[in-house]
Amino acid sequence: MITIYVPRDSAARSVGADDVAHAIAQWALDAQIDIDLVRNGSRGALWLEPLVEVVTPAGRVGYGPVTVADVPSLIEADFAGGGEHRLCVGIVDELPWLASQQRVTFARMGLGDPLDLETYRASGGLRGLSRALNVGPEESAAEVLASGLRGRGGAGFPAGIKWRTVLEAVDPVKYVVVNADEGDSGTFADRMLMEGDPFTLIEGMAIAGVTVGATQGVVYIRSEYPDAIATMRTAIDIARLDGWLGDDVLGSGRAFDIRVVEGAGSYVCGEETAMLESLEGKRGMVRAKPPIPALVGLFGRPTLVQNVLTMAAVPGILADGSGTYQALGVDRSRGTQIFQLAGNVARGGIIERAFGLTLRELVEEYGSGCRSGRPVRAVQVGGPLGAYFPATALDVSLDYESLLEAGGMLGHGGVVVFDDTVDMAAQARFAMAFCAAESCGKCTPCRIGSVRGVEVIDRIVAGVDREDNLVLLDDLCETMTDGSLCAMGGLTPLPVRSALDNFAEDFNRPAEVTP
Repeated sequence: MITIYVPRDSAARSVGADDVAHAIAQWALDAQIDIDLVRNGSRGALWLEPLVEVVTPAGRVGYGPVTVADVPSLIEADFAGGGEHRLCVGIVDELPWLASQQRVTFARMGLGDPLDLETYRASGGLRGLSRALNVGPEESAAEVLASGLRGRGGAGFPAGIKWRTVLEAVDPVKYVVVNADEGDSGTFADRMLMEGDPFTLIEGMAIAGVTVGATQGVVYIRSEYPDAIATMRTAIDIARLDGWLGDDVLGSGRAFDIRVVEGAGSYVCGEETAMLESLEGKRGMVRAKPPIPALVGLFGRPTLVQNVLTMAAVPGILADGSGTYQALGVDRSRGTQIFQLAGNVARGGIIERAFGLTLRELVEEYGSGCRSGRPVRAVQVGGPLGAYFPATALDVSLDYESLLEAGGMLGHGGVVVFDDTVDMAAQARFAMAFCAAESCGKCTPCRIGSVRGVEVIDRIVAGVDREDNLVLLDDLCETMTDGSLCAMGGLTPLPVRSALDNFAEDFNRPAEVTP
């Protein structure tokens, strides 16, 4: 039997993967060829999607990007036997783009059917949960702390401290909540993991539940991710039937179950307390802290809130020991980071590497520069509220401390590339306009400051009292940074100021003269 893989990831489906899979299935039926057509998760090489892989004695040979129109020529070239074709990329595991990565959290991505539990077990799944049940809550929490794992949602707070706080909280009811409201532009790793390897997230949550003493888990997924929602719900049902969710987790006598809640389209619900408000049936608005969610969270109970990528790193840490994870990275940035490379880039996708590679390596070596063929002018790191780095500053190390020292932030690991046609004044305006549109409205610096920011930038670009308005914009940014309740308003000045500092010429264009 010939085994052929065609991704079911929504990014691959958006460029025709379903039609390609159907065409291959129809060919096999018509030719009476016995094939096993597996709909796997994406490998993360989005520039090759749809990437069709065929199992051969030498390994899995890839072809991509494949369209329905390419299928006849693939058949003629004997792609099912690994034949040569203009779309052939060779043995997929040997592609330098993939082979040079350090896949830890994404180790299983693209290897098989994401809903096949036997494939998950065969690749080491459930070893982490089994160990957590054997060693008990104290040692499990200690392993997470010793690993150096930090929150991958953007804040970078040590995960183990959160776990310890919830574990030590005295309350008969506790919750584990995963925030999958992945709203940052240029980010897609949460979605890809939920669609391509959902059991890893479920296992991480189960480990968290039995460790901190919670019996209920919630995955809060943005409504714009229907495929991820469907995949997670199906995977949870499978895990429950298999006995590692429910009243008796793997026969341990411990109870833990998970449900999926669909978000209501609010960007600010990426902030943990706004998400908790939404889960309680309220409008998604930021809560003042303290109290912290680890002590007073969902429905007033101690709640462990983590990002998808943070929780997905936990099974490997428990299975292999904290030392293996701690051995990767630099300084206080331990383990690997999943970078999402997007924008005007030739080879966009997922790159998982230990902390410490440079932004230049990411953009030039993995991304191969701009898709347009023009020079890179700016790179934004950390989502729409992240700083813009000019082409002359790409040698910065991609870790928490180095980026902070350079005036930026890592955020959720999103990296967006712009070529030399970008208008950076327009990008600065976009940051303020984005904040105005997405603000929950609770605090004045964010709600009003963002609207005023758009107006001030418009006056600067129009040449109206430019110097006075530049001073006013700086004062406004300072007020938003210091006075906002959460990162929505507090970080909006970051892209604005970096654009002003690094691309001042875009704000100083001569005013248009009306004849």
